Amino acid sequence: MSLSDNFSRNRARNTLHTWLLAAGSLILLCTTAWAFGGATGVVYAAVFGTLSLWLAQRASPRMVLAMYKARPVELAEFPTGVRIVEEIARRAGLPVAPKLFVVPSKMMNAFAVGRRGDAVIAITDALATRLSARELAGVLAHEISHVLHEDVRVMAFADMVSRFTSFMSTVGLFSLILNLLGFAGGYPAQIPWAAVIVLLAAPTVGGLLQMALSRTREFDADLEAARLTGDPDGLASALQKLEKAQGRLWEGVILPGGRIPDPSILRSHPLTDERVARLQSLKNEMTGAGGPKPGMGTARPRPSLVPKIRLAPGENLSRGEGNWPGSPHIAALMAAHDLSPEGEEVIDDALPACEGP
Repeated sequence: MSLSDNFSRNRARNTLHTWLLAAGSLILLCTTAWAFGGATGVVYAAVFGTLSLWLAQRASPRMVLAMYKARPVELAEFPTGVRIVEEIARRAGLPVAPKLFVVPSKMMNAFAVGRRGDAVIAITDALATRLSARELAGVLAHEISHVLHEDVRVMAFADMVSRFTSFMSTVGLFSLILNLLGFAGGYPAQIPWAAVIVLLAAPTVGGLLQMALSRTREFDADLEAARLTGDPDGLASALQKLEKAQGRLWEGVILPGGRIPDPSILRSHPLTDERVARLQSLKNEMTGAGGPKPGMGTARPRPSLVPKIRLAPGENLSRGEGNWPGSPHIAALMAAHDLSPEGEEVIDDALPACEGP
């Protein structure tokens, strides 16, 4: 089987999983609505669910970015990041390259918001400064893959279905409690035990379906990122670095025996080891079992992307993590690490030539 056929097979499998999980979530919602209010409950769920989904799709990405105090990054501030986003977007065939934003945080994280025409990729300050150009390319390609496949809309739909399922379950159980109180007071009442079981189980089952859908979309984004960059190792290295940064290293020091990991079914993201193993397998198919490509070592450390705060005479500004005021004392960002003659070579190393989309 050729590499192209393997990509197509994996993508078809992930797409099938997505549709099955989405259909399962809808069936669960309809079942819960029926247990709550019969046919009328299903109609209410359809009307209010459609309205909520429509409103969610119209929400501006800027609202989410404002919550995280994110700000746009200009080409002169971070050439490597902006150019990598533009190149990956071109390879992906997006009509417009997503805007790159930075979030002031010591956590290493990245996320995508918006749709293909107005998408934004946000990365934290810590992630931008601690990853090499090669690793950064893998992470940015992963997020652009979410944009390409409209995963933001898919997960918004799944979240809406899960929330409505939980809401109807809560209201239905509350109504059941009122009936039980009436029954205890001597009023005749019938207890639909089948409906009780559905209402009790629905929130848990809905949450599990939503997390399973998220894991499927993450696997698909990993696959697409490797195709867009031609370098599965870059994303694999970034995932391992993110895993360590999120506390696993300290857990190994504090808890030598190791903690019991969360079961896979209870995770919104696949296990890092499983993702890395899949990327490694893909790498072997793409390049054979050879080592990493030459010239792709760790890039030089970059200065923080978050602007420094200049205090006026006598001013004593205290801030917590992520609380960066937009005052006139914020200086413009200066040159990043790749404003050197080797800047274009950094891009070439981070994004080796690969097949077009």
